Amino acid sequence: MQRCNIFLDDVRPGPDDYIVVKTAEECILLLKTGEPVSHLSLDHDLGSKRKNGFEVILYLLENQHFPDRITIHSANAPEGKKMYQHLLEGKRTGTVPEHVKVTHRPLPLTF
Repeated sequence: MQRCNIFLDDVRPGPDDYIVVKTAEECILLLKTGEPVSHLSLDHDLGSKRKNGFEVILYLLENQHFPDRITIHSANAPEGKKMYQHLLEGKRTGTVPEHVKVTHRPLPLTF
């Protein structure tokens, strides 16, 4: 089964070989399909007061459904760091499997 890549962001265009979703709800629905995910790249701020990228982190932790790689690309420094730290804590406690690579690589809003 081929693995997909998911890019969650409401402003930035995603890389060509990624499924781009603009809301946390869309991202979670895509993850719920059970399709294997190679790389999940997450923004925090999604242009509304509704769910943000941190909600996706909570979904992953609650459901033990992890891609091979997770990148936090949010330009919101405090919230991006919070997302990253939450995943690292999961790795320390064994909630996030050791093989899952977690990175924090903020992207500018335009690139």
